[in-house]
Amino acid sequence: MIQNRHNPEIEINKNEFQKIGYQLIDRVSDFLDTIRQKPVTCGESPSTLAALLGDMPLPENGRSAELLLAETTELLFKHSLFNGHPKFMAYITSSAAPIGSLADLLAATVNPNVGAQILSPIATEIEKQTISWLAEFIGVPSNRGGILVSGGNMANFTGFLAGRTAKAPKSIKTEGVNVLDKLTFYCSKTTHTWIEKAAVIFGHGTNAIRWIVTDADHKMNNTILQETIQADIKQGYKPIMVIGTAGDVSTGVVDKLKEISIICKKYDLWFHIDGAYGIPAAIIPSMKKIFEGIEDADSIALDPHKWLYSPLEAGCTLVKDPKHLLDTFSSHPDYYNFDGAEGEMAHNFYEYGLQNSRGFRALKVWLALQQIGKKGYQKLIAEDIELSELLSDLAKANEELEAITQNLSISTFRYVPRESKYNKNENYLNKLNEVLLNKLQAGGEVFLSNAVVHEKYCLRACIVNFRTSKRDIEEIINIIVREGRKVHSELSQVIDFIKS
Repeated sequence: MIQNRHNPEIEINKNEFQKIGYQLIDRVSDFLDTIRQKPVTCGESPSTLAALLGDMPLPENGRSAELLLAETTELLFKHSLFNGHPKFMAYITSSAAPIGSLADLLAATVNPNVGAQILSPIATEIEKQTISWLAEFIGVPSNRGGILVSGGNMANFTGFLAGRTAKAPKSIKTEGVNVLDKLTFYCSKTTHTWIEKAAVIFGHGTNAIRWIVTDADHKMNNTILQETIQADIKQGYKPIMVIGTAGDVSTGVVDKLKEISIICKKYDLWFHIDGAYGIPAAIIPSMKKIFEGIEDADSIALDPHKWLYSPLEAGCTLVKDPKHLLDTFSSHPDYYNFDGAEGEMAHNFYEYGLQNSRGFRALKVWLALQQIGKKGYQKLIAEDIELSELLSDLAKANEELEAITQNLSISTFRYVPRESKYNKNENYLNKLNEVLLNKLQAGGEVFLSNAVVHEKYCLRACIVNFRTSKRDIEEIINIIVREGRKVHSELSQVIDFIKS
């Protein structure tokens, strides 16, 4: 019989926990204070990093928690890519607000399972309030239903499945994929790859997607959209959903959402908006016009870990009518005793999404919304946009750079060598900028990504970073031109040698 259980392998007493915790917080605060002086990344190879860990087997015996945390902190702070660095502008992962780090520590300490209200009493209420605030943040009624998820893919999947349940034959729950024949979905050619995943994973196949061409401004061509829907109806297809984009990940473009909403109403289609990146910009009064139509959306995906400066992971699905989530995801097995008591209906988040066991993602978002406030977010997001516009303007003014697009906080541009026989050769320029991007990413001074716009391989900078300054933008221009000259010199010599 086990009596007076004592487990030194896992327990940490109060004094030791305080000591280790203070040491960790000291290291974290020093890291945040000096992040600007560090390289964005060290560009080390996977084999180099694997060698740091070694190939030892699973440990037989435990080690000191203090030593483990000290060693691991050193590993992470010396061998990571820092998306909190002011010159990180690649993928849309924002610089995380420090309060989010503390929130995650607090959430992990209490460790609520926010799948059922009885397992997460106050955490459930905090998530409900967070969802209401996020709806208010982007300018739709705060009584929208919703759920926090891991990120953009899951947020869009959740909206997609709710829309399918609402618009597909009602027998879908019993007959499954047998009733999915000829259902069709409509989206821009530039829509994020999540839609392909959804079509495959949920049994439709990619042939169910209608990719609508974009206009000269990279927005979905809504005339072609309506013509395609009409043609499909005549051929016996069953259109059920249109997906509009509020912030394309390559160029930042926002589709003409109001026009899409009118088309959806005309043909009784579910209107889903992928606003994972861009829709927080709707909080800026001068940008309300760009986002006109979001109030008509049946579902909206947005990611607090993109432009609300939340640590990963934090995505969100908002729906006009919460019943559509319940219709899609709710189940009541006998072994669940989550119905509530004392005459009150429990709000159990497992009924609103794909997960049963759910972490407390809402806390870091909820705290940041209060610490920063509406006016604070308006200022931060507007500054990110202004810095992106500055980057594009400086590219236009530089004889060795060509500005391509600028929307929201995303700028695309490319290096074009001055007075070169190759500066009109599109194949060469595409290769030059691809090599340049790889060199910049490995170099650690700045971290950009790429976009292909009108068949031009571009450097792409997305600013969702409260640490980025005007000085950073000016320095980035100089870095790109300096490295562009080096890459051009090397690449052109190789090509000339091959031709000779």
